Amino acid sequence: MKKYFGNKKFYAYVMSLAIPIIIQNMITNFVSLLDNIMVGAIGTEQMTGVSIVNQLMFVFNLAIFGAISGPGIFTAQYYGKRDHEGVRATMRFKLLISAVILIVGILVFSTKGGDLIRLFMTDTDTGLDPETTFRYAQDYLWVMIIGLVPFTFANAYSGTLRETEQTTVPMIAGIVATLLNLGLNYVLIFGHFGAPELGVVGAAIATVTSRFIEFFIIFIWAHRNPDKNPFIRGLYKSFAIPGELVKKILYRGTPLFANEFLWSVGMSALTQRYSTRGLDVVAAVNISNTIFNLFNVMVISMGSVVAIIIGNLLGAYKNEEAVDTDRKLITLSVLLCVVFGCLEFLCAPLFPEFYNTEPEIKALASTLLKINACCLPVHAFLNTAYFTLRSGGKTIITFIFDSVFIFVVSFPLAFVLSAFTPMSIVPLYICVQLADLLKVLLGAILLKKRIWINNLVE
Repeated sequence: MKKYFGNKKFYAYVMSLAIPIIIQNMITNFVSLLDNIMVGAIGTEQMTGVSIVNQLMFVFNLAIFGAISGPGIFTAQYYGKRDHEGVRATMRFKLLISAVILIVGILVFSTKGGDLIRLFMTDTDTGLDPETTFRYAQDYLWVMIIGLVPFTFANAYSGTLRETEQTTVPMIAGIVATLLNLGLNYVLIFGHFGAPELGVVGAAIATVTSRFIEFFIIFIWAHRNPDKNPFIRGLYKSFAIPGELVKKILYRGTPLFANEFLWSVGMSALTQRYSTRGLDVVAAVNISNTIFNLFNVMVISMGSVVAIIIGNLLGAYKNEEAVDTDRKLITLSVLLCVVFGCLEFLCAPLFPEFYNTEPEIKALASTLLKINACCLPVHAFLNTAYFTLRSGGKTIITFIFDSVFIFVVSFPLAFVLSAFTPMSIVPLYICVQLADLLKVLLGAILLKKRIWINNLVE
C-alpha cells in the first residue's frame, strides 16, 4: 500500500498545488458551460457556429501550450535547483516563441478562417441551415482573433508562475476573468441593462474582454512582487538567451510543440470526421465536450501537478523520490477520475436538458457523455504518463505517444469507419475511444522502464 499511497504530509503538499489549479479549471469550465448554454439559447445554428470556431481556436491554444511547455520543462528544473537566471532565460524564450506563433495564428485565421470553417459544414437534412451557421461562425471568429493577444502572453506568464509553485495568482486571475466573462455574456448576448443584443458577437466580446483582464492581473502582480518572482528582475532589460540553452530547449521543445500542435489538429480532424454524420452531430459533440470538460478538470489539473513536482525533483537530483512520488500521483489521479467518471455518468442525462435545442441532439449528447465518463480513468492514466515522460525531457517519445498515435491509429480508424461504412456516430465514437487502450499499454511499459529519469539543467 505504501508503494501506491502517500502519507498525510504528501497529500497536503499535493493538494496545496492541485487545489488552486483545480478551482481555476473547474470555474473556467463551468462558466464555459454556462456560456455554451446561453449561446445555445439563441439558436442551434449559433451554438454550432461558435463550437466550430472554438474547435479551430483549440488548435491555436494547444500550439501556444506546446510552445511554452518545452522551455517550461527547464523552468521547473531550474527552479528545483533555485537557478533564477535560468528561469529568467526560459521565460524570455517563452515570450519570443509565443509572439511568433501569435503572428502566424492571426494571419491564418484572418485569411483562411472561412475555408477552415467550411471543413466542418456537412448538411444531411437535419433542419440546420449551413449558410446561417457559417455566417455566425465568421462573425464570432473576427472578434475572437483580437483575444489571441492577451491569451498568448497570459499563458506565458501563468505557465512560469505555476512551474515556480505560484499557483494561486493564476487561479485568482482565472476566476475573475471567467466570472466577468459570464456577466458580460448575460448582458451582451441577450441585450440586458440597456446594452445592444449582440448574440454570438456579444459572446466573443465578453471572452476577449475577460482575457485582457486575466492578463493584466497576472502581469501586474508578477512585476509588483519580485521577491516572490525573482525571474521578473531584469526580464525585459535584454532578450539575450544563452545559446547552449536555446539549443537544449529547441532539441527538447520542438517535438513537444509539434506534438501539441499536431495532436490538436488530430482532435479537430476527428471532430471533422464525426461532422460527416451531420450538423446535428457537431452540435451534440459540442454539448458533450463542453460538459465533459467540467469533469475532466481532475485529469488536466493532476497532469499539471505531475509536471511541477516531478520536474522539481528531477532538477534537484532526487531521482528515487521522483519515481516513488510519480507512482503515487498516478494512482491518486486514476482513483479521483473513477469518482468523477461515476458522477459524469449519473449526470449525463441531466446537463443536455439545459440546452435550447432539439431532443435528438440532447439524447445524442447524453450518450456521448456516458461514453466519455467510462473513459475518464483511462484519460487520467494517459495524461499523468504523458506529463511524467515530458518532465524528464523525453519529448520525442511523447510525440510518438500522442501525435503519432492519433494520426497512425485514431484518425485512420475514424476515417475508414466514417467514409467506407454506414456506421452511425455512437458506435463510431466508441471504436475511436477504445483505441486509447493501446496507449495505456505503451504508457505502462515506458513508465516501468524509467527512461524519463533525466536531469536537464546540470
